Amino acid sequence: MIEVKNLTKQYGHHTAINDLNFSIDAGEIVGFLGPNGAGKTTTMNIMTGFIAATRGDVTINGLDIIAEPEEAKKQIGYLPDTPPVYGDMRVDEYLSFVADIKGVKRTGRKEMLTDIKQKLHIDDVSRRLIKNLSRGYRQRVGLAQAMVGRPRVIIMDEPTIGLDPKQIIEMREVVKGLGRYHTVILSSHIMQEVSAVCDRVMIINKGRIVAQGTPESLSHSLNKSAGKIQIRVKADATQVREALKEFTVIRHINVLESREAGTIDIELAGDEGVDIREPIFRCFAKNNLPLLLMKSMDLSLEEIFLTLTGDLRTQAMGYESPEEEVMQNDSDL
Repeated sequence: MIEVKNLTKQYGHHTAINDLNFSIDAGEIVGFLGPNGAGKTTTMNIMTGFIAATRGDVTINGLDIIAEPEEAKKQIGYLPDTPPVYGDMRVDEYLSFVADIKGVKRTGRKEMLTDIKQKLHIDDVSRRLIKNLSRGYRQRVGLAQAMVGRPRVIIMDEPTIGLDPKQIIEMREVVKGLGRYHTVILSSHIMQEVSAVCDRVMIINKGRIVAQGTPESLSHSLNKSAGKIQIRVKADATQVREALKEFTVIRHINVLESREAGTIDIELAGDEGVDIREPIFRCFAKNNLPLLLMKSMDLSLEEIFLTLTGDLRTQAMGYESPEEEVMQNDSDL
């Protein structure tokens, strides 16, 4: 559906994005992550045809964004971080105005707009002035304009910025629903949001893609603690070590300080590829040692992000940081 090849954008001597290559399949929801100044917005602006690349190619559903801009742009709906809405228009007026701008045919237009409003749950405010709507509803109206014309691709830049927790949850559900009808690219700084709705993640830093894949695959490839679990047991260290003697596959035992009186926390790791969770559970049950906690020690998406983008805070986590520092620009160039 989307192909990006050798994409580069330079501003004078500064390279905002450098030789990006990636593809996105139809129906995927892809999270686009990166620190401020990494090049996310620049990349999305090039993909939508808003600005030109210095070199490289972008094709949307087989259409080149430069060679066939009008047809390619019909395939794209874009929601920037600030919704492009007009406060003095009513919702219905605004969406009809957008349909006119996009050249949507009159035949079937009413049915299309009704369908969009129902999908985004804004049909009950269709007669209200946009300026009188809450931030959450204005964001949905902005997304509705991106969906007018039924584009194959929806690109969203920080769609939940400024929303309250309830509105964020509602918007996440909307985005997940979009994957049934559109290919979606979602740029966000909220890691929980990306984990909740995206099939795949691309992390960009200093104009280059430094990693891509599912959060689980990225965690496995980066995690020096892959296969480790942490447990909390109502016992002492001697009892635990004695109970674990029968397990030859365990290659690592590290006793930690526990936050609960009468318990100990322990890091355990088995041989590569061996899932030790069920044997550990049965072991402690057999030895009458209450197991109060068991959790994976895989990296979270936030830890993956900080590791790959070289944030100095990762040093405190015990991970090696890339040699270069994170760009400190307040916004993408």
